[in-house]
Amino acid sequence: MVTALTATNVDATAVNTIGWLASGEWTIVVPVYQRQYRWDIGGCEQLLGDIRAVAELDDRRMHFIGSVLSAVSPGADGDELVLIDGQQRMTTLMLLVAALSHTVRASDPELAAELERVLERPSSAGRTKLRPHRAWADVFERVVLDLPAPDASRASRFDDNYAFFRSQISAAEAPRIWRGLQKLEHVAITLGAGANAQQIFESLNSTGEPLRDHELIHNYVLMGLSHAQQREIEDDYWLPIERSTGESIAAFWRQYLVMHTGREVSVTGGRGVYDVFRQEFPLLEIDDLRGHASDWRAFAAVYRILLEPATALDDEVGRHLAYLNTFGSTIYPLVMRAYRDHELGLMSRDRLIELLEMLQSMLLRRAAVAVNNDRLVARLCRAYDDGHEALVTAISRVTPSDDRVRVALKYTELVHPEYVLGRLAGAEPGAQLDVDHIVPAAPSDAWTADGAREWGELTEDEQNSFRAVAKTLGNLTLLEEELAAQAFDRSFPDKTPLYGRSGLPLTRDLAGLPDWSTARIAARSAELTKRFVQVWPRTGGRVIDDDGLTPILDAVRRRGWPRGWQREWSYVEYRGEHWEVPDVKYLFNRIFKRLWADSRASVVSYSARRGGPVYTAPSWNGQWDRLDDDNHLYMGWDYSYMLAAVQGVLQEAGIESEVFVKYSYIGEAM
Repeated sequence: MVTALTATNVDATAVNTIGWLASGEWTIVVPVYQRQYRWDIGGCEQLLGDIRAVAELDDRRMHFIGSVLSAVSPGADGDELVLIDGQQRMTTLMLLVAALSHTVRASDPELAAELERVLERPSSAGRTKLRPHRAWADVFERVVLDLPAPDASRASRFDDNYAFFRSQISAAEAPRIWRGLQKLEHVAITLGAGANAQQIFESLNSTGEPLRDHELIHNYVLMGLSHAQQREIEDDYWLPIERSTGESIAAFWRQYLVMHTGREVSVTGGRGVYDVFRQEFPLLEIDDLRGHASDWRAFAAVYRILLEPATALDDEVGRHLAYLNTFGSTIYPLVMRAYRDHELGLMSRDRLIELLEMLQSMLLRRAAVAVNNDRLVARLCRAYDDGHEALVTAISRVTPSDDRVRVALKYTELVHPEYVLGRLAGAEPGAQLDVDHIVPAAPSDAWTADGAREWGELTEDEQNSFRAVAKTLGNLTLLEEELAAQAFDRSFPDKTPLYGRSGLPLTRDLAGLPDWSTARIAARSAELTKRFVQVWPRTGGRVIDDDGLTPILDAVRRRGWPRGWQREWSYVEYRGEHWEVPDVKYLFNRIFKRLWADSRASVVSYSARRGGPVYTAPSWNGQWDRLDDDNHLYMGWDYSYMLAAVQGVLQEAGIESEVFVKYSYIGEAM
């Protein structure tokens, strides 16, 4: 025999929605922890379509709009029905009812009176039955009661959606819409004192349009507190956090938690940030909550400074924060921690500036060599906890070397050119300067580098040589905006007088040159690269090179063919190029073929001295590859020979410092 059990803390009843709204003396209150009203006209259009559809059905057919979760709470003017879930739907229905009421008040006063009973409290004429978030209560009341708008009234979703309903419903259609409204039903769930409101709220929000992480955090923090406590936390802590972070509040909470935990926080596939928050702050009694909330508010204020560095009290610190913003917000968790420690007197101003400089070097060098920053900042936050020396070591481990940076600056497009050139030139922060391509990225046929031969007269190889370096460091400079507008796309001889008028020595140095060539670009790139590695040095010594990238000469030679060798490397960096090269055989073949095209004398010299691996004919059975009609590459060597040959021929060509390998997981374990 099964014993029937009755729920004592939850009362759920299927009700007619309009009857539920119209009945009772209570006020339906949207608590302060709820998100703002967010329905758009698309949602209103769908709701109105559903109401029209159900209005045409027989009286046995109703339309279910979901569940509404509430709790009864005593208020100053009688009982309040606190709306824990359902405010978006209920608010929209009230706007629809208001629009319908105002549409028919002249033509059908009786219907208008019925509609007003839904909108207004019987004992409080002129007050709406639904009271939304108090920040917008006056606006909602003005819209629903059709009160005159003040001159400086705020635009709102209430106005927009009300206007939509008014535009869609005519007085002739009003009875039909009213019939459809009366056929709406929902489950009214009323909670007792012992119910877990947050757990029920989360269950109800597991489908449909999900709340965003920061909204769930907001609800979690405030739910379960008394109304007075909610208002205290909202006013003293949450609203300051919102003001500090603005539209970046979601990013703030994720980055705060990365800083707080020293672990990456996923934002995909669910409520990652909210789930981590609950794990870190499982019990939020009011006294503990005040302490935590004070900390959150302080870090949110720091976050505002990171977003707006000009608000920093120290000008030099603010300047370096602005420089860091060149690279986005990826490093914010670490900087938040350091800046807050500086505020608390735990980090000196000089140490903070030193750290900001190191981070700029790390990020710029990584960007220059095209290394991403995925899953980087959490490890630095963990290192921060271990002290300054540990942090310097951690930053050094992921900062590319001078050699690799030199290669990148020589062969690849310059990243963040305004920032790089501005600092190299000693330009004042905020100066109105533009980047000028000395050789335009797409020259006209009449463009000339020397005043003699025009672009259209150059051979294809000569044009391609210029194109290959047009966006590199050596071919870029800065010009004041007015001068840059005049210099745009001009031939080099026509630009030099403009360069001479610049206030930047970096640019004036170009004014005395008689012509411009790829050789001059290479020389200027080399000179500026020397300054680059001084302005953005790699700090911390030779701990490890380039975030796991190993110079080819330091690659491990192995005996035999160890298990897993076919996936030893994730990739190879060859003179700024990214090669998907998994194993030594593939690399051996590609290096020799590439150098046969680019530096044949080196291959011939190396092979002659070593007795291979290049031969004039495939003279024995085995694995061969063809270099040209008269030369063949033997592929049947063992592992150690192949890697030694790769290293040797690259040294012969003088480019061994420009080739790196990135070990795969298998390669690291071998």
